[in-house]
Amino acid sequence: MKVKIKKEGKKKTYNIVNSWDEVTIEKWQQIVLGKKKSKTAEAKETIKALSDLPMKLIDAMALSDVATIFEKLSKLQMKGKLKKVFEIDGIEYGFLPDLDEITLGEWADIEHNMKEGVEKNMHKIMAVLFRPITSKEDKMYSIEAYKDGRERAEKFRKKMTIVQINQALVFFWTFGSEFAGILPLYLTKQMMKLKAEISLAQNGAGSV
Repeated sequence: MKVKIKKEGKKKTYNIVNSWDEVTIEKWQQIVLGKKKSKTAEAKETIKALSDLPMKLIDAMALSDVATIFEKLSKLQMKGKLKKVFEIDGIEYGFLPDLDEITLGEWADIEHNMKEGVEKNMHKIMAVLFRPITSKEDKMYSIEAYKDGRERAEKFRKKMTIVQINQALVFFWTFGSEFAGILPLYLTKQMMKLKAEISLAQNGAGSV
């Protein structure tokens, strides 16, 4: 989307995101971590993450321009179903094929990353849920055995979109709800928090 900002009596056109498919984990983290600051700082971080406006201009913007940007952002919609397979830099990644077979080690790392901070560790959580595909036939596939995913997590942070995250968490949350009776209480509560945090995007990226 385009937005016109007036500066020194002249209007210049800038770009803001057209859909949440353009928003990476890194940009999402800027937004949600900005919400822990003042409303002014939150607004700045949101505009910075979702547009190509330079920070100097953001600081000098009229409140009417800020309101216009947030009005446009509020119209963004989050749609679609989970894509269990997606590609980054020529590598296909697949969502855990069978959540019933999730290991204790995988659960432990998800729980650890939640305890350390859901927002800042979202890319690490996704690196547990999505791994390189090792073999594929029609809709069936196998993924790499679980191991250190730090390099993958950093790639996800920069290139995985908030839409993919949202769909994965909704799917994972459904699974977690079904197994709430056997999950540690802390993890169950954190999964509820995670679902609430991701709804940020669906509600228009915050407020001014």
